[in-house]
Formats: sequence, C-alpha cells, structure tokens
Amino acid sequence: MQAAQDAAPAQAETAPQNLQVLPKNMTVRQVKEIMDGWTDALGVDCSTCHVRDAANLGPNGKPRFNYADDSKQEKKTARVMYAMTQEINAQFLSKVPNSGIPISCSTCHRGHLSPVPYNSDDDSAPAPAAH
Repeated sequence: MQAAQDAAPAQAETAPQNLQVLPKNMTVRQVKEIMDGWTDALGVDCSTCHVRDAANLGPNGKPRFNYADDSKQEKKTARVMYAMTQEINAQFLSKVPNSGIPISCSTCHRGHLSPVPYNSDDDSAPAPAAH
C-alpha cells in the first residue's frame, strides 16, 4: 500500500492537469520547458503563478506546487498574455513578408515582470537592421 502511495505523485506528473491555453496532450517535460522560458522572460519563479499545497510534501519536506490550481491572478494573466502572443503571431506577423522571429514574452518583458517602458532617449538599444 505504501508503494502505491509513493508512486501516486510521480504518476500525477506524467499528465499535466488543467491546461487551458497549451495543448492538452503535452507532457510534463514539454510544459516545464515552456514554463522555464516564461520564468526567464519575466524574471520570476514558479511561485509567481503557482501556489504550494501544504498537504503534498516533497522529499525535502517542503510543500509541492499545485500546478493545476487557478487561484493566482498572475496565472490567469499569463494565459491571456500567451493567447495574445499566439494571436499576434498567427493573425498579424504571419501576414507580414519577412517578419522574422515571432514575438514571445521576452519581446516586451525582457526579464522583468512588467514590461519595461520604451525610452526613445535610450542609446543602449541596438539599431534596427537595415533592409
């Protein structure tokens, strides 16, 4: 009986739960790769969008994240922002010849939770490529 209880968390990790904007057939590894990209793009960690479950302790004795929980507004905002980038890429950039790399979270956020406002006096930004 104990072995089955120990295996349950590992089995739960094989199928992500509550995927609303990502494809429902994604693996944990695929979702984690996307989440890692988002945390880098926004300069945050998992706790920005996900809550910990005090009833589900990890091997280190700390509560594990409940990734399916939707109680944080930041998670809801992330879904809206992801849908926005997907729509911009599909509906607009795809129609611009030679538009190049699609937009992503880092296009605007650049490692900050809130996008850094554009400053036209900032000379440190690279000049756009000549076409």
